[in-house]
Amino acid sequence: MTVISVPQTTYVLTLSCPNRPGIVAAISGRLAELNANITEAQQFDDRDSTVFFMRIVFEITDGQTSMQQLREALAVLGETFSMDWALHDRSVKPKVLLMVSRFDHCLVDLLYRWRIGELPIEPVGIVSNHPREVFADLDFYGIPFHHLPVTKDTKPAQETRILDLFATTGAELVILARYMQVLSNEMAASLSGHCINIHHSFLPGFKGARPYHQAFARGVKLIGATAHYVTRDLDEGPIIEQDVERISHADTPDDLIRKGRDIERRVLARAVRYHIERRTIINGSRTVVFTP
Repeated sequence: MTVISVPQTTYVLTLSCPNRPGIVAAISGRLAELNANITEAQQFDDRDSTVFFMRIVFEITDGQTSMQQLREALAVLGETFSMDWALHDRSVKPKVLLMVSRFDHCLVDLLYRWRIGELPIEPVGIVSNHPREVFADLDFYGIPFHHLPVTKDTKPAQETRILDLFATTGAELVILARYMQVLSNEMAASLSGHCINIHHSFLPGFKGARPYHQAFARGVKLIGATAHYVTRDLDEGPIIEQDVERISHADTPDDLIRKGRDIERRVLARAVRYHIERRTIINGSRTVVFTP
């Protein structure tokens, strides 16, 4: 017997709206009418804000329902329930703009995960305030590199060029892979919800230079890293992912730095994955993250 494979398109629907009875029933019913097969569904009711959040993965197997038809049908539900919603075709790889300074461990990790197919993204550019020679031993695999040096006087012009790159490349996400320049309020606002940063988790206790040395001097027992969305408040945007590692009295500052870089790599990679898989929804100063 010959088995005929039916082409299918997989979509991810994310939404938030004021909570009220009938939301799940209305969505699942409408998707059923559109010949959609739901394969994943997660939901969360924030009782403090009375906001309902949901992520649904579904397949269209009959080839008869288009993205436009789905959007039109969901728009009606969106008006009925005052939804903030988004629909994405899972086969489309999100375009990302990578930004890095001198420390390249997070950049190298993201490029490796992308190259082996573990991280389904489309890098459209690498931006650095340092020249290409700093990364002479790295293979960027044909990704355009943009050296955009910055000083106090040139910062506005430099950020304008970055935002132009973001727009012209069609990027939907900026990843600050240890980009050590503080973004202006204007740039942070322009990239709100579309920019992820990574930093050590000593903040706010160990701000400024040499945080690992500060932590060592205080005898910390845990170090960690935090990935978050960028906002005007430095390093205080909605948190996506965190991780920690235990430290002993025998660890030197160099040990803390080494272990910290490992944590930063994996935390940033997870945060990027959650974002591109549409698992994150910003909830005020927090996030809802529908982890696998």
